[in-house]
Amino acid sequence: MEKVHSIAVEQTQNSRLAQVDFENLNFGKIMSDHMLLAEYDNGSWQSVKVVPYENLSLSPAASALHYGQAIFEGIKAYSLENGQISIFRPDQNHIRFNKSAARLEMPEVPEEIFLEGMKELIRTDRDWVPKNPGTSLYIRPYMFATEAALGVHPSASYKFLIITSPVGAYYNKPLRVKIETHFTRAAEGGVGFSKNAGNYALSLHPTRLAQEEGFDQLMWTDAKEHAYIEEAGTANLLFIMDDTLITPSSETILRGITRLSIMDIAKKWGLKTESRKVSIEELINGIEDGSVTEAFAAGTAATLTPIVEIGHEGKVYKLSDPATRAFSNKVLAYLNDLRYGRIEDEFGWNLVLD
Repeated sequence: MEKVHSIAVEQTQNSRLAQVDFENLNFGKIMSDHMLLAEYDNGSWQSVKVVPYENLSLSPAASALHYGQAIFEGIKAYSLENGQISIFRPDQNHIRFNKSAARLEMPEVPEEIFLEGMKELIRTDRDWVPKNPGTSLYIRPYMFATEAALGVHPSASYKFLIITSPVGAYYNKPLRVKIETHFTRAAEGGVGFSKNAGNYALSLHPTRLAQEEGFDQLMWTDAKEHAYIEEAGTANLLFIMDDTLITPSSETILRGITRLSIMDIAKKWGLKTESRKVSIEELINGIEDGSVTEAFAAGTAATLTPIVEIGHEGKVYKLSDPATRAFSNKVLAYLNDLRYGRIEDEFGWNLVLD
């Protein structure tokens, strides 16, 4: 495999940067000029390079199209106030990516490709990192099987890519969510903890049905009893209950980096935190008796988005005005200040590029 210092960079001859309206960024619609590409074949990684963003050529028999070996991550880079560029906690995404790879019987991607390759890509496209408040460069590492053969077995070859996109907010308003008690996102012993394409594909139909009822997202529950809250369709869930920050925990829930960061910040601030099972009954009763004072979704794309209504069995439960929520607003402001370099990075989470 090529070493990181020898990663080839092929500059585009047709930059699209001048065509981008950085004042109006829709999430994930615009791709930057370049992408990182690495090939896995014959038991090793090879041909690591930064190339112009372009379409891929695949065999119709490519294994991922038939048997679903496909995983991805979501990361963000920020333009700091001092002009430098910082990536938020990509080391944690690298760990999670390789756990997803192991579960789907795919090769691990070494650090010199995942992290060093990402840094090289962003240096190449540094002018694509937006500078307006509330914006960032969304980073999408992903890998999929490419062996051109039919038959259920792990692929012999894979492509690993990183593409980037300048983005604004994923959600532009507080969320109305519905507790899902029929359809299942993930079961124990399955792949719920991994960030694989199939988890998202099976969520699309139930989410559309909920949207037809006026909700924005689903609040998934466990597959066995549909009695315990798990996560939202695009983010982890957190609640303030009786002055304690609580997040649902199980092997079927994605290990969210934003959620972990919020929990670590809360602990440092002296707030009691719990990662445990949360039943629907406990949540609904808490809303009704006032012990649940805050509910929000947290993720790389969502950042921190307040939940204002929760639908369950035909009834809608309303939560407090987001403007009055002490912890949510404080931690969101802190995260933004940290990621944009406005305050000291006391946790060492920002990977600042040279």
